[in-house]
Amino acid sequence: MSRVELIAPCHFGLEAVLKKEILDLGYEIVKTEDGRITFAGDEEAIARANMFIRTAERIMLKCGSFKATTFDELFEGTKEIPWEKYLTRDAKFWVSKATSNKSALFSPSDIQSIVKKAMVERMKQTYHVSWFSEDGEDYPVRVFIFKDIVTIALDTSGVSLHKRGYRKLVGKAPISETLAAALIMLTPWNKDRILVDPFCGSGTFPIEAAMIGANIAPGLNREFLAENWAKIGNKKMWYNAIDEANDIICHDVKMNIQGYDLDGDMVKCAMENAKLADVDKHIHFQQRDVKDLRNPKKYGFVITNPPYGERLEEKEALPQLYRTIGESFGRLSDWSMFLVTSYEDAEKYIGRKADKNRKIYNGMIKSYFYQFMGPKPPKRKREAD
Repeated sequence: MSRVELIAPCHFGLEAVLKKEILDLGYEIVKTEDGRITFAGDEEAIARANMFIRTAERIMLKCGSFKATTFDELFEGTKEIPWEKYLTRDAKFWVSKATSNKSALFSPSDIQSIVKKAMVERMKQTYHVSWFSEDGEDYPVRVFIFKDIVTIALDTSGVSLHKRGYRKLVGKAPISETLAAALIMLTPWNKDRILVDPFCGSGTFPIEAAMIGANIAPGLNREFLAENWAKIGNKKMWYNAIDEANDIICHDVKMNIQGYDLDGDMVKCAMENAKLADVDKHIHFQQRDVKDLRNPKKYGFVITNPPYGERLEEKEALPQLYRTIGESFGRLSDWSMFLVTSYEDAEKYIGRKADKNRKIYNGMIKSYFYQFMGPKPPKRKREAD
């Protein structure tokens, strides 16, 4: 199979988690940038990356890269790319997004228009026609320009990879599935340790944890654009990825994952989402206030995304809410707490300084991932032979 380069964007600050996922799949890292990793593999990597990577927003097939400081150079560079390798004669193709940073070319709409025109010119030369019906499969194109280097790629995923297919119902400030998975993977939590989310909302943290613990591939219940592309890969590689995903599920895994929320409707919503993700047997959801958070077990984990005060009346309630979080966590002997919030006074009112504090972006909102580390559980003694 021919070698391809793929580009995987992710949340800023979480590149290391994505890099580890790519390496674990057996692929070679080509370049690491802020919010994006380029890696190489065979064509099957397109299917496997879409199926198995939990923390990328999408998987894009890199088609070409060149320097351009004028629109003429952008046109000619785009036209040089062998689009006939990727696009069929009836392909529906358009530039879905263009971004530019520290470059001479900076107008997204002009960049989009010129790249499309150049692609059409290349296709005209190849297929010897002056007009394209564009009534075939979708091929969205993405353009990135950084320091005058243009990179053009095809979006193989279609709908963003955070859309796993299980979250039909959401709360008012949901955390994305990809971000939740990345934050869980930043912690030492594993399936043998209890996990509680006292602000579970629509259930994203508990569901993503259960999927990780049961080794359920995040792409198993959805479709991808590139499945139907005629010139890139084949149907067999997508079927192989599905078979591989089904083969590695741990059906008999035992986990103790709990999700609480004060809003009873949200609890029902979380239960429904967990059922759609096929992890409802692994999670106990309950309507409960954070002040009632107690658990007799040791060495557990709190992983949560508490309210951070989007509206003025909510902001006024934050000091007491975070005090309550601190008091409840203080009762949990030997536990660890991982908390993502944009509330900058979180540590002050929790009453304890975090052992680690990582800045991340939840969408466009600057947030902090506070890590309050508890002790490691004692190692189990090996049974005598």
